[in-house]
Amino acid sequence: MQYWLFKSEPNKWSWDQQKAKGEEGEEWDGVRNYQARNFMRDMKIGDRGFFYHSNIGKEVVGIVEVCALAHPDSTTDDPRWECVDIKAVKDLPQTVTLAQVKAEERLSDMALVTSMRLSVQPVKPEEWAVVLEMAGMDPSEV
Repeated sequence: MQYWLFKSEPNKWSWDQQKAKGEEGEEWDGVRNYQARNFMRDMKIGDRGFFYHSNIGKEVVGIVEVCALAHPDSTTDDPRWECVDIKAVKDLPQTVTLAQVKAEERLSDMALVTSMRLSVQPVKPEEWAVVLEMAGMDPSEV
């Protein structure tokens, strides 16, 4: 299993909206960055990710799962753009803010710190475990 982080502005697509989509999930559409698109092409069904509120809140708020492989993005006719579908899995008991991530030495190389503008980014297994620990979760719970 691989781990990812999906960033969304909560006034455009929030964690509550993601949860409301239930088991069917939702397209992670509108990504117009080649690196982020390529990350989505690498995703497998069942991969897990953090749902991150950007701009407002700047915090990891929940855990999602990839539920559909990369496919054409329905928001454009341009065949270069693809996306995956994700579904909400679990709220974090405590959100983890960007400030907390930046202050945690074990996360100094995390893409959230080093590639802040990227809307879809990989998360290393050890980073996944640290963020879950910061959120008050045991990684075996997810």
